[in-house]
Amino acid sequence: MDISAINIRYGELATTECCLSCGGAINYAKPKSGEVCVDLGSGRGTDVLRMADEVGETGFVYGIDISEGMLEKAQQNAAKFEIQNVRFVRSELEKIELTDEIADLVISNCTINHATDKEKVWSEIYRILKKGGHFVVSDIYATSPILEEYRTDPVAVAECWAGAITRDEYLKTLEKAGFTGIEIIEESKPYSKGKAEVASLTISGKKPSGGCCCSR
Repeated sequence: MDISAINIRYGELATTECCLSCGGAINYAKPKSGEVCVDLGSGRGTDVLRMADEVGETGFVYGIDISEGMLEKAQQNAAKFEIQNVRFVRSELEKIELTDEIADLVISNCTINHATDKEKVWSEIYRILKKGGHFVVSDIYATSPILEEYRTDPVAVAECWAGAITRDEYLKTLEKAGFTGIEIIEESKPYSKGKAEVASLTISGKKPSGGCCCSR
């Protein structure tokens, strides 16, 4: 993942009205009162603040992002609305700066496709989820493998398709991480994006109550 390109690009977008999301994971997440939730790629904190309201004073929400600009804007928004049960953390997805089994729910919108090591990201999501916890993620996948020459291309990265993997690879990565009950909640028809053909999906899954059942 080209951190510098994403940081600059998204840092600028922090002060605009642009919507970066490819889906609405928050609309299916259904956080409950008292739960601890995590938003990966939290941007300006919109979904974090919404979940903070839903989990109430006994719950807590962490927003994870790599962009200092986005994090600063998110913190300003939390202060503006006097929301205290949130914390914004600067962290890469491949090494999430949170302790083991801290979260009941993890959500993300169009962020994981940026990661170079997606297996590591999903391993980290598994690690920070409590036993029985679940995720709801909106993301994109490519209908055919992305050519290597575009993987680090700044324009392709900014357009959110450079790091996309195929649907089969996506599902196999989740299964390898140890998740069960994997369900595709919604899925779009393929569409062109840059020099690729991709599709959007919202997917959910659970960490088994008994712990890891995978071969990690």
